[in-house]
Amino acid sequence: MKNRNRIITMIVVGAILLFIIIIVSWYFKTFNRLVAMDENVQTQWAQVENVYQRRADLIPNLVNTVKGYASHENQTLTEIVEARAKATSVNINPEKLDAQSLQEFQSAQDGLSSALGRLMVIVENYPDLKANQNFRDLQAQLEGTENRISVERRNYNDAARTYNTTIRSFPASIVANSKGFEKKEYFKATEGAQSVPEVKF
Repeated sequence: MKNRNRIITMIVVGAILLFIIIIVSWYFKTFNRLVAMDENVQTQWAQVENVYQRRADLIPNLVNTVKGYASHENQTLTEIVEARAKATSVNINPEKLDAQSLQEFQSAQDGLSSALGRLMVIVENYPDLKANQNFRDLQAQLEGTENRISVERRNYNDAARTYNTTIRSFPASIVANSKGFEKKEYFKATEGAQSVPEVKF
């Protein structure tokens, strides 16, 4: 009888230990997966910043090229330089991608996009500038960069969506809440972006 009770006790203790090992293993595996997903979101954010920085790096050459042909457009050129300075001064901690930080970043970038848009309208008045090879190369690079910005923003949103879905899903939410994993914000379309712009020739 004693042997039987001892065997039952050992089986119960073994089952409890196995259960504890499974739970602890699941917890750490889930934690490591969340860390990897958080790192992926931060990496995607770094890519977004890289392409925005590439655009900012093209602007001085663009401004200098335009100056040579349209020197009396100083106000627009100054606005672009100031918008670039503002856009490059907004830095976000990739570990704190909250709504306010993302809105501040996007607002600065929108200001630069708007200033560049005004410059492109002015350029239409200068056929010699439009024909300049250096200007055309810069314009092509700028257009390519805008496409890259769109792609990287989409990649960031995809990574953030996967991460956000995981930290809100049970049972991963238990680990996420206990370890302080916070929701990442998404890039959203600028207000009025859904309106089709009017193009006049």
